[in-house]
Amino acid sequence: MREKISNKNKVNNFSTQNWLNIETIFENGIIKTKDNKYIKIIKIKPINFNLKSDLEKEAILNSYKIFLKTSNFDFQILIQSNKEDLSNHFSKINENLNSEEKNIQEISNKYIKYIKELNNNKKSSSKNYYIIIDYINKNNEIIDLDTYAFEDLNNKYLKIKDGLARCGNNAIDINDKNEIINILFSFLNTRKYLNNN
Repeated sequence: MREKISNKNKVNNFSTQNWLNIETIFENGIIKTKDNKYIKIIKIKPINFNLKSDLEKEAILNSYKIFLKTSNFDFQILIQSNKEDLSNHFSKINENLNSEEKNIQEISNKYIKYIKELNNNKKSSSKNYYIIIDYINKNNEIIDLDTYAFEDLNNKYLKIKDGLARCGNNAIDINDKNEIINILFSFLNTRKYLNNN
């Protein structure tokens, strides 16, 4: 009996902090993992490719190919879809319904129902785009590893920013610890973001 209780306690003592491979998040937004890897998250504001002419699309694709060829380091592209929180929008419509005529109320109710269906089918979701870059220490002789890693990640960020700017996209340096925490929270707590009806 005692063995079962102690095993149960071991499971309960296993925390999220033990599971995550994050050692620290610096004030500049760079993440250091427990295995001495440094990670930087870059937010991308993309252009609307579908609105471009065929000639513009071809130029953008050629610029993107050059960007990929000249990037001499690994990176990840992450796309995060979030359902839109439309509760404020619906409450404003409902506030005005009382003073409207009956046929306007019916149209408004149908509109709310339609938007809710779109949102439930994820057709009204917003998307966030990120590029993740990292620095892995392969040289054990570096004295000030944090500073060296920060410089390496910043140089990679500037290359990405320049390459994507040629494609018309905007790369934003996320250099705030709290914003990084919010991004990590949104990825780890997807249930909240996907089911907020």
